[in-house]
Amino acid sequence: MTKFLIFFFLCFSAVNAQEVYATFQVVAKQSANLAFNSSGIVDEVFIDVGSVVNQNDQLAILKNKDIKAMLHIYETSLKYAKKDYERQSQVQDLIDKAKFDNYEMAYEEAKAQVEYQQSLLDKTTLRAPFDGMIISKEIESGDVVSGQVIKTAFTIQSSVSRKLILEFDQKYHSVVKVGDIFKYKLDGDDTIHSQKISKVYPYSNTSTRKIKAEVITKDLMVGLFGDGYIQVKK
Repeated sequence: MTKFLIFFFLCFSAVNAQEVYATFQVVAKQSANLAFNSSGIVDEVFIDVGSVVNQNDQLAILKNKDIKAMLHIYETSLKYAKKDYERQSQVQDLIDKAKFDNYEMAYEEAKAQVEYQQSLLDKTTLRAPFDGMIISKEIESGDVVSGQVIKTAFTIQSSVSRKLILEFDQKYHSVVKVGDIFKYKLDGDDTIHSQKISKVYPYSNTSTRKIKAEVITKDLMVGLFGDGYIQVKK
């Protein structure tokens, strides 16, 4: 009886499951080309290729003494415009409304100028958009950069988070689903790995007749290839 049940289970599994062959490439889960959107001369570069950085870390900075000086001027103007406005607010019922409006307008303009100068200053610092590793560096101290001609300064990719970009035949478009198990091997390594599909792309490549899917993983070298089988239900 036990042998019969095992035989029945194996037959049932074979009937209700199939394997879809897929190849894959390892890519970083996150990757970005970073550039200044301000013009100036590179004052200092804080990192190098291979540096591991955290989100919002400084990567490089442009010379910005002139912008800092202007910011200080406008911060001083704001300080006194605020004092004038607060003094006039205490007696606004006793003065001409148009005169009071001028004090209020001067105060608001001073705040806007400080915000604008601060935004210009912020643009002189290039920061990491997420935790990751710097894989290329294209600038050095003294280089001239232009906000009009965008030039990649660094390329960053997530340090350990990776994803496998799978490709499989489009005839299986209706059977491969998110959550299906992908069993695979890296090229040159006989170790079998098993993970779930996290995304199936909603289109087919017209030239290759392949559909893509993703598997989230970690700690693999970007650029590696491999293949395997997606375990799907019939």
